[in-house]
Amino acid sequence: MDVTTETRSIRASAALCYEVAIDFEKYPEWASDIRSVEVVSLDSQGRPLQVAYRAAAFGRSASYTLEYEYGEMGFSWRQVSGDVTSKLDGRYAFVESTPAITIVTYDLAAELVVPLPSFLKRRAEVKITRSALDDLARRVADLLAGGQAGSASRTSAD
Repeated sequence: MDVTTETRSIRASAALCYEVAIDFEKYPEWASDIRSVEVVSLDSQGRPLQVAYRAAAFGRSASYTLEYEYGEMGFSWRQVSGDVTSKLDGRYAFVESTPAITIVTYDLAAELVVPLPSFLKRRAEVKITRSALDDLARRVADLLAGGQAGSASRTSAD
């Protein structure tokens, strides 16, 4: 499987980064390509298990549903349905390198229903992963600046 990986340092606790990343219903407020989100089902702990998205992709609107698995400081997903993509599987991992810095890794494996040349596919995957990390970092910084985050531990931005 061809996986694109991007890593970013974010000035916040791993717990806050994780909390923001699993708050899927708020993605339309801050994730640049996400237009709408609907939690389809919950797991036994009340976390979103399947989530349906509508997103801007490849110059059009795309719809897909992802199924999530949660770990202690990370989570993964696999696509269960989609109209433009046949695969959109990935993973976020959050490692707190110091009390004020978290290393966030995003892995993505994507396939379109209509195949693209590999260099175009790779370019799209890099754009998705970089945008996701940029958006996440911006959201976390905004929450820290405004003090609007939930109950997870926070750090002050330097």
